[in-house]
Amino acid sequence: MKPMPTHPQPARTALVIFAKAPVPGQVKTRLCPPLTADEAATIHGTFVLDTLERTKAAVTKFKLQADRYLACAPSSALAFFRILEERQAVGLLEQEGEDLGARMHRACETLFQRNYQQVLIVGTDVPSLPLDYYRQALDQLERHDVVVGPALDGGYYMIGLKKIAPALFHGIPWSTDRVLSMTREKAIAMGLRVAWLPEWRDVDTIDDLRLLIDASILDAGKPKQEQSFSNRTAGALQLIAKRLRSRT
Repeated sequence: MKPMPTHPQPARTALVIFAKAPVPGQVKTRLCPPLTADEAATIHGTFVLDTLERTKAAVTKFKLQADRYLACAPSSALAFFRILEERQAVGLLEQEGEDLGARMHRACETLFQRNYQQVLIVGTDVPSLPLDYYRQALDQLERHDVVVGPALDGGYYMIGLKKIAPALFHGIPWSTDRVLSMTREKAIAMGLRVAWLPEWRDVDTIDDLRLLIDASILDAGKPKQEQSFSNRTAGALQLIAKRLRSRT
């Protein structure tokens, strides 16, 4: 008699990358102008790839017990996401909900139902985020209910939870400088123990992009093993910088 097939148990953590497909006119629209819609989409696409590669590097380097997922918009059926599923060995989720908060809550709900003990969500606007921040986030979740990575614009680039907390995502004015403060207020009101990661700049405006270009230039002068930017993104940023200079 053949033994029954076994099904591997999920890792302790689900690490979720929230990403939009790089469709011109639908991503990074606040960079246009001076960027064209095609340029903004190209930059966004490189950021998505960077985040996938860097989360994989963090999981490997720190031996994190985490399964990676890509939360897809507008649809996981797009070829872009199907290719990443195969090449990056990630699971695909649909982004479901009327706003970002509803979509993040739904992703958490789905993954907790799959028996993950904690869910860590990261955006794709932080292509050079230090790998150690992922380790720090999971370490902090051992002792806290929620971990938050504050962005310099008043939002956050990462959030992790050990249990469902729908109120944490409800009634937040997304894409404003009040996201972080209101999230903090809600967490305190709910009696949640919150840990904070170091601040980091995400890329929403053209000023953010110019600062990222400057950071990539400095990064290129470091030893290879210490560099944070991929050759792909560094090259794309250099090309954008050249075009911006020509337009002014």
